[in-house]
Amino acid sequence: MKVGKSAPMKRFMSRQSPDLMILMVALAYYLMAELGYFLSFGDSGVLPLWPPAGIGLALVVLLGRKVWPGIAIGSLIIVVRAFWHQSITSVEMIIAVSAAVTAGRVVEPLAGAYLLKRLVKKINPFSTTLHTFQFVLVVLLVSIISSSITVLILHFASVVPAELVLTRFFECWLSNVTGMVLFAPLLISMAQPLTMKLDLYKAGELALLVLSAVVVFMMLSVEPVKSVAQYTYPFVIIPFLLWLAFRFHPFISTTALVGVALAAFYFTGNAVGPFFMEHSTAHSIFLVQVYVGVISLSALVLSSAVNERQQAQNDLRKFNENLETMVNERTRALQQEINARHEAQLKLQQTNVELTKRNTELDNFVYSVSHDLRAPISSILGLINLAKKDQGANSMMYLEMIEKSAKQQDYFIREILDQSRNARLEVKPESVQLSQLVDETFEQLSHANLKGVQFERIIEINQPTEFYCDKWRLKIILNNLISNAIRYKNGRQPVIRVSGSVQDHTMQLSVADNGRGISKEHLPNLGKMFYRATDEGAGSGLGLYIVKETLAKLNGSMEITSTEGEGTTVTVEIPEATMPAN
Repeated sequence: MKVGKSAPMKRFMSRQSPDLMILMVALAYYLMAELGYFLSFGDSGVLPLWPPAGIGLALVVLLGRKVWPGIAIGSLIIVVRAFWHQSITSVEMIIAVSAAVTAGRVVEPLAGAYLLKRLVKKINPFSTTLHTFQFVLVVLLVSIISSSITVLILHFASVVPAELVLTRFFECWLSNVTGMVLFAPLLISMAQPLTMKLDLYKAGELALLVLSAVVVFMMLSVEPVKSVAQYTYPFVIIPFLLWLAFRFHPFISTTALVGVALAAFYFTGNAVGPFFMEHSTAHSIFLVQVYVGVISLSALVLSSAVNERQQAQNDLRKFNENLETMVNERTRALQQEINARHEAQLKLQQTNVELTKRNTELDNFVYSVSHDLRAPISSILGLINLAKKDQGANSMMYLEMIEKSAKQQDYFIREILDQSRNARLEVKPESVQLSQLVDETFEQLSHANLKGVQFERIIEINQPTEFYCDKWRLKIILNNLISNAIRYKNGRQPVIRVSGSVQDHTMQLSVADNGRGISKEHLPNLGKMFYRATDEGAGSGLGLYIVKETLAKLNGSMEITSTEGEGTTVTVEIPEATMPAN
């Protein structure tokens, strides 16, 4: 039987050396024996109460079998106080009797602790009413051990005559039982953790109990009940003991119980009280033992019932707390599952919208590709047939027209490739110089399919800090915006103004022209795949769509303002790309 960490006596005793602990147990056993002799009834030699029996049982229960040498030492020391000591003349017999009595007193608590361990299986045998009754049963059984051994060895030593063996056995057995019932619960309850907090309310209740007891006893000292007060005191005190057992920690109630029991033994031994019988000391002892046994059992059972109810309430509260925690956790899990499903549904809806959009774009793409790719090829084939029939008169003109159709087809294929690469490639941040990219774009357009178109360019770039972006995608945006500004001129020399600035990790870029402009009804549809605001110029309708999709990859935005006949301004805003962690 092991003691939990909360037992203060176990912690205190564990800090002592084994020898010191045995000496302390022996001292406690001896002092309790002296208390038993102090309460003896006159010169009869009969001890109504044997406290060492309860102390020995409690110490073995709390500290284990290793304390038995202390019990043996204490018992041997107290043997010299025995009434039969001078009745034996033989030294050998005295040694034999002392050894037998000591052996019985050692085996008794060891057997009691073993039975409690088998039955109760807890350090506190008063946790439930069932365990309390089991404790009483164990006490009644193990008290037979030392009582029978003591009486039999004394009978063998001719101290107890044969006709008094049963009487002396019964007296010794009752003395042991009373000592165990009183002092074992006191010591065991002392070792239990104090679960009750003595707050202001409890302190007030304890004060009220003491005051009530004082008032009751004062009333008993008033005539006409004064003459019979000594016969009523033992019974008036019972409700107060039950009050303590019902409302306070077992240590408080058992302490009060021991105090009442000791007072009953003391006053009865001094011929005072309702239990004293003038012509029969044995009857007086028996009456007070019955009284102490009844109030002890009542208080212990009530205290156990209260403790059992409190434990049930604590278990129920913990169960409710655990249930509430489980409900809250399950509610959170369900909420998370609902949120996850909602997010999945939103993603599915977005995927469906994106899929519908891609399907529509694919249909438009197939139609436009079949038209825009076949148209230059048909034009080239027709021009070749004309050149064959013409026999070389206009061959140069036909070759230039064929070149134009081929370049148109090449430009369209490049746009498709740009869109494909933009869709599948991840953003690759690198340091960019906006002015350098603008110059490179103008240079490339001057030698590409816009060759021969004279235009004026105005570049205003303000980039005070380094800026990280996907250079390839930025060149696609510049190429499409500037080429559109050059291509859709308004019968006069194109003037292209490119303005850019970098501030607060954001790039703002605008491309303005003095071209033909775009009518208002076309502005909402700009950026759709293959949408053409005009049939003049024969563009593919992919330029602004590619710009829009590329900006989406860069988390950027685009704004188009235009006045028909005056020109168009396209403004884009691009946040700085996050550099990947090394």
